[in-house]
Amino acid sequence: MKIAILSRNARLYSTRRLVEAARERGHVVRVLDPLRCYMRIGPGSFEMHCGGKRLHGFDAVIPRIGASITFYGTAVVRQFEKMGAFTPNDADAILRARDKLRALQMLAAEGLDLPTTVFGDNPEDSNDLLAMLGEPPHVLKLNEGAQGQGVLLAEKRSASLGMIEAFRALYANFIVQEFIGEAKGADLRCFVIGERVVAAMQRQAPEGDFRANLHRGGSASAVELSAAEQAVALRATRTLGLGIAGVDLLRSARGPLVLEVNSSPGLEGIEAASGVDVAGEIIDHLAAQVQRKSPAERSRSRRSQ
Repeated sequence: MKIAILSRNARLYSTRRLVEAARERGHVVRVLDPLRCYMRIGPGSFEMHCGGKRLHGFDAVIPRIGASITFYGTAVVRQFEKMGAFTPNDADAILRARDKLRALQMLAAEGLDLPTTVFGDNPEDSNDLLAMLGEPPHVLKLNEGAQGQGVLLAEKRSASLGMIEAFRALYANFIVQEFIGEAKGADLRCFVIGERVVAAMQRQAPEGDFRANLHRGGSASAVELSAAEQAVALRATRTLGLGIAGVDLLRSARGPLVLEVNSSPGLEGIEAASGVDVAGEIIDHLAAQVQRKSPAERSRSRRSQ
């Protein structure tokens, strides 16, 4: 199998582990910077180049698309799709997951529980917006933030109003959510591949913070998920159309709540905490999916590239 990994930095842990796992299994793998990929689109014809050379013959593509390059990165993923390569997370699924508000609307429509969320635009509506949400504390989040960036806790109503005013002054899109106090600064990261939760960890926020992200100084440990938690993680992944996802859950008094679904979850923390070869699981999943294609389909995919 010939695999392309779309990543801005080949030295990142997640990218290195995927390369290692692919090569250990005898696959050919190439890391491509999506911003160096460029394309030609014509009637029934899709072509991709990188660094002056044509890209062809790829059976599968693993997108590691950061938030800052969402538009261009998903265009590259979509071009590979049109060229017949398999990807576990297609461009549209990545876009659905990256937009927090859209993702929450889709999850809620499927009956999945999540922290109550409000969203509005006009400053004159801020008081009523917070009344719809309920009493503080409130959590404010940038709609396309990542790794805990742009996430703030307001413990008083006046603080919520001040933060809303500040975000609007920056023309930022943001949501406001209820604070789940019983979670005690901890969340669950469930790593979903296909129809399985292959690994899980509990992340704990550092003292004085409420964000459990490892990039914000949180700690991680192995955790046993309940059947209900696994079911919620799988449903959330399917709802957004993802084949690989990091689903973040909160343990609450009313059961597991979906906090976020990440289409490019990191491997370092989850592999260290769980002891699972997650990179290997990803490569095995790709191989199984590509193998399901008929020889004629695989031949057509290579010719189209």
